[in-house]
Amino acid sequence: MGVVIVVGGGASGMISAITSAKQGNRVILFEKNEKLGKKLYITGKGRCNVTNDCSVTDFINNVPTNPKFLYSAINAFTPTDVMDFFENNGLNLKVERGKRVFPASDKSSDVIKTLEKCCKSYGVEIKLNSNVNSLILDDDKVIGVNVNNEKVYCDSVIVCTGGLSYPLTGSTGDGFKFAKTCGHKIINPVASLVGIEIKGDFYKKVQGISLKNVQFTAMRGQKKIYSEFGEMLFTHYGVSGPIVLSCSAIINKMDLNDISFSIDFKPALSEEVLDNRLIREFESFDKKSLANAMFTLLPKNLSQVVIEKASVSFSKKCSDITVEERKRLVFALKNFTFKPRSLRPIEEAIITSGGIDVKEINPKTMESKLIKNLYFAGEVLDVDCFTGGFNIQAAFSTGFVAGQNAK
Repeated sequence: MGVVIVVGGGASGMISAITSAKQGNRVILFEKNEKLGKKLYITGKGRCNVTNDCSVTDFINNVPTNPKFLYSAINAFTPTDVMDFFENNGLNLKVERGKRVFPASDKSSDVIKTLEKCCKSYGVEIKLNSNVNSLILDDDKVIGVNVNNEKVYCDSVIVCTGGLSYPLTGSTGDGFKFAKTCGHKIINPVASLVGIEIKGDFYKKVQGISLKNVQFTAMRGQKKIYSEFGEMLFTHYGVSGPIVLSCSAIINKMDLNDISFSIDFKPALSEEVLDNRLIREFESFDKKSLANAMFTLLPKNLSQVVIEKASVSFSKKCSDITVEERKRLVFALKNFTFKPRSLRPIEEAIITSGGIDVKEINPKTMESKLIKNLYFAGEVLDVDCFTGGFNIQAAFSTGFVAGQNAK
């Protein structure tokens, strides 16, 4: 067996190091930070959503970028395999809404400790505060790395350096730089799973309002390109929350001038049923203002914004609302439209979309097709998923495959 160097101590780096060491290789893991798993520590709001308890088919359906590339990797190391790995190594898990899987302790630090313990138990040599500056190449193969300006030689290198999101965790695009020196094409990295700034200023009146059970839809011209039911919130810049973050993964490479959004605040009700509901509310509030009646449907500030959208007076008495005005209110509740201005910066994104062109990577081994004995895994690849534990699963699966094949 050989000497394998793993560059990066995140999810894909640690699992590839563990897997390679299990094969009998001597594995050296270089991490530029003072500790392993810095980005893992902040994922899932500090709870670390380790995977999604879904089938392989469902997983692939949650990969908007290059899903076919992941077929071999996800079948080699499935969500069930990930859960078994953690459970078998002493970490109790729980499954929450949307099949999201978390440590039972709700502590991401426990996920990192489990991975670190496994690295050590298989003899992985962990080198912290070790900044890999470049790869050492000999013709068409990699033979080592320059780390802290010293040469370290090996038989294989696995690059698991992440993308460009959350740069304070060490994701500063090092892997893209390494890949470029090897002749690899880099698909322009953009933000994914990130909040969206919107045009206008109505959001300033509703910032902080969180909504459940709404339908968020994105249109490109006359074509529906995304529609999802779930949770979202208004922020100081626009919109965010799970269904908005997933939408960003669809539109991040499009011209946002072509995109429009709409929210259905009452997706469980047809327009006819909602209209009848308004009739009952207006009869109930009769001589009171429209604003009072609308508060029964939406939070106060949001209901005022919807009333404005429908071009109806706040102060108008319910008994004086015309049929036409009521129809406009129904339409605004079911089709609240607005336009995006831009995505938030990539530094705020949960994941990077873009990276090393997967056409130049062997999907069955994660080895470069250009440079022998060089492997890539995790976010450094041009593969990204929706929110819900799918991205970390992709990191584990690609890391596992790279670890299996590097020697």
